[in-house]
Amino acid sequence: MAIGRPPAATGPPLRIVPLGGVGEIGKNMMVFEYGEDIVVIDCGLMFPDEEMFGIDLVVPDVTYLRERRDKVKAFLITHAHEDHVGGLPYVLPDFPGVPVYASTLARGLLGNKIKEHKLTENPILPFEAGQSIQIGPFEATAFRIGHSIPDAMGIVLRTPLGAIVHTGDFKFDHTPVDGKLSDFAILAKLGEEGVLCLLSDSTRAESPGYTPSERTVGDAFREIMEPLQGRVIVATFASNIARVQQVFDAAETFGRKVAVVGRSMEQNARVAAELGYLRFPSTGMVPKEKIRETPEGELVIATTGAQGEPMAGLARMANRDHRFVEIGPGDTVIVSASAIPGNEEYVARTIDNLFKNGANVFYDAVKRAHVSGHASQEELKLMLGMTKPRHFIPIHGEFRMLVQHGRLAALTGVPAQNIFIIENGQPIEFQADGTARRAAPVPAGYVFVDGLSVGEVGDIVLRDRRALANDGMFIVVVTVDKQTGNIVGQPEIVTRGFVAGLEDPVIGGAVERITAAIANPGDHTSEIALLKEQIKEGLSRYLYEQTKRRPMVFPVVVEI
Repeated sequence: MAIGRPPAATGPPLRIVPLGGVGEIGKNMMVFEYGEDIVVIDCGLMFPDEEMFGIDLVVPDVTYLRERRDKVKAFLITHAHEDHVGGLPYVLPDFPGVPVYASTLARGLLGNKIKEHKLTENPILPFEAGQSIQIGPFEATAFRIGHSIPDAMGIVLRTPLGAIVHTGDFKFDHTPVDGKLSDFAILAKLGEEGVLCLLSDSTRAESPGYTPSERTVGDAFREIMEPLQGRVIVATFASNIARVQQVFDAAETFGRKVAVVGRSMEQNARVAAELGYLRFPSTGMVPKEKIRETPEGELVIATTGAQGEPMAGLARMANRDHRFVEIGPGDTVIVSASAIPGNEEYVARTIDNLFKNGANVFYDAVKRAHVSGHASQEELKLMLGMTKPRHFIPIHGEFRMLVQHGRLAALTGVPAQNIFIIENGQPIEFQADGTARRAAPVPAGYVFVDGLSVGEVGDIVLRDRRALANDGMFIVVVTVDKQTGNIVGQPEIVTRGFVAGLEDPVIGGAVERITAAIANPGDHTSEIALLKEQIKEGLSRYLYEQTKRRPMVFPVVVEI
């Protein structure tokens, strides 16, 4: 690693701008700007919550970057989890030619996304632990860090004002599955040289002690599997290559073959094996098409769907809707993941359905077959103690987690005025004299991916979807005389999600209220916009009086 250059005495400020992952779990994206140059660390996605009706994915709002397109020089990737790379296919089209730097495994897994989205204008370049690259005034150096996926890295950005350390997602695992330890030497050396600012993972800042080693999960798998006679189905994240390896190793211990099920799991296992990050069991692999032909006591199935996603492997099995796996008595299911905030209901429903089908299910509340890939409090304090940052910005976590991490930083000696608890869009500016301050906020909201649509569905559309989901819709078609504005015939009514049928007494009263609302005797030309407003206002008031609900009212006026 290069020796740190002395900070500049004068010059432009260094800006750190969070566009995602601060005050939330997911869509991690951090912008570093100095003069005419910008580098971006990570570009992730977030899965929608239950209020985002019809939304498939959420990606960062990159309006700030789009307005400074010519300044953006590189995207640097810490690791290949979706919440760190999943937004790239939706963001890169706005930045043609800008390179993406990533590790070997991350490049391999990104290759699938690049092909699927037909992206050809952004080179994907090597960036390995220990490697340094010069990007304008920035010198970026990657260092190895422990996490739940191989090749996870933290990044040091050496700038004219000093060194910035971005930990990425991390924990200090002293017995990692792949045998590659976190690089404590680099962290200690950085602390000696001086760190202007540390940006550190806050996901488990509320959890005391240390996060257990990933190897403990392998022990749990073997303990569960040893007495079993039937099939074992293990659900975990497709990108958790270390966890998949432990499934393979446990299966091998008991002479079982392994089948991999789920599109993303199959792709990731293939890529990881080709790159040497995953070793298939010597007992053999079973194609998913041959699962039914394999004796149940000789098979372990690794699948996706640990978060209860409706279209993923485990949920399909639980709903008896899977082409190759039908869950039944004698099957044992291990849910090897903890629920992401917002997914608890989906996970619980999937577990319930598995039990209904006769399976025995091991999950967090019953048997711990999962450990986090994120550092707990003692590890977070160790990171702060080694790097000795002058300033501190907790990242990657809900707001309460950031607050708790900030308190840990204060305990390790970081001055309270140098700890910045921020939300997306809140820039921190570092001046040439080493001081830091909050700058004016920038746009940093949600961009919704809905099918092939990216960003076309906004807050107004979501608000309407929520209203439709909560109270339904009420369409009324009224025919009026063009000259007089008088009603011709009976209004026609169509409802969805409001009342069961048109024979409901509320409907009869609605017809009377519509007629009264637009009673307009006289020989003069009617005003369509006014008629619609009269219908909507009168009908909305009536429906609320009768039902205490507010369906969306759509008046249609036809002139004859």
